[in-house]
Amino acid sequence: MGNRWNNKPEGANWGLFGADDEVGRLNLITDDIRLKAAAEIRTGRAFCLSLPLDLPGGTALNPNRKPPRRHVATRKQGLPAVNYPLHLENTHYIDASCDDSVTLFTQYSTQWDALSHIGQHFDADGDGTAEIVYYNGFKGGTDVLGPDAEGGARARRLGIDKFAETCVQGRGVLLDLGRIYGRDRTLVGYDALLHAMQSQSVEVEAGDMLCIHTGFAKLVVDMDGSPDPRVLHNACAVLEGRDDRLLRWIDDCGIAALVADNFAVEAYPNRVPDDCDHCAGLPLHQQCLFKLGLPLGELWYLSDLAAWLRDHNRSRFFLTAPPLRLPGSFGSPLTPVATV
Repeated sequence: MGNRWNNKPEGANWGLFGADDEVGRLNLITDDIRLKAAAEIRTGRAFCLSLPLDLPGGTALNPNRKPPRRHVATRKQGLPAVNYPLHLENTHYIDASCDDSVTLFTQYSTQWDALSHIGQHFDADGDGTAEIVYYNGFKGGTDVLGPDAEGGARARRLGIDKFAETCVQGRGVLLDLGRIYGRDRTLVGYDALLHAMQSQSVEVEAGDMLCIHTGFAKLVVDMDGSPDPRVLHNACAVLEGRDDRLLRWIDDCGIAALVADNFAVEAYPNRVPDDCDHCAGLPLHQQCLFKLGLPLGELWYLSDLAAWLRDHNRSRFFLTAPPLRLPGSFGSPLTPVATV
């Protein structure tokens, strides 16, 4: 297929990995990169980087995303599939079984954003009319959104299953902003980020997955399913998505993914600049997902890993973080694992 665009957004890498590319910067995690990442395993200790998927709890943090709801399956005679005796299926059987299902908002808790999660009104075909477009010029009306079997919407292109097919496994690098700022709400732009990296001797290379610890997810855990939005929306460090130098650095440094333990990675809601006529509400999301095809991870639990790395004077680890292979989904929960 040829290019679907005559115009590209300024700074976009559309076409860099091919006109039909759907995984963006994950292409940077090659076999050789994974081999180098495996060398970071020195003790064999592993850390679970996921929150329990029923946290943060309730809808106070984000009213549009609801906690999981479990449903017990039913078997013969309408009996619930909990301690269900299989001798009802065959009198010779002595087994008992349990089955359930879950209604799950894919971006409620620890998550990856798919590249179909955020697009923009942009005149990609150069006809003078802006339309909704996603990474690599895929159009919202024809490429990304289409009906699914249940009458809802799914991504024909750029679904989270494309990430899963790459395995998302390589070297993680942790920057501990919580160590510097504690639980104070702090906007971290380019200067502050580079200072933090230098002070902690953190370096990133092409293909690395940068993980930013702020302490936010630990705060969520401590609230034990009853989050206080007044506290959470004013707590911990967040990246300043309106800092153009920070956005350029994300492009230039060559990372394959950007992860944080907070809600949205960047400040949201963000301030509206005085000179804004039409501007992005999520500028860092626009830079990463829309322009660069760079995956964003949110609400990862990084505190235990951060403490261990600090105590051992390390910042790098082996990271395994595939999402669910759920065709067409706009995001996915996951259980990432760091091995040191």
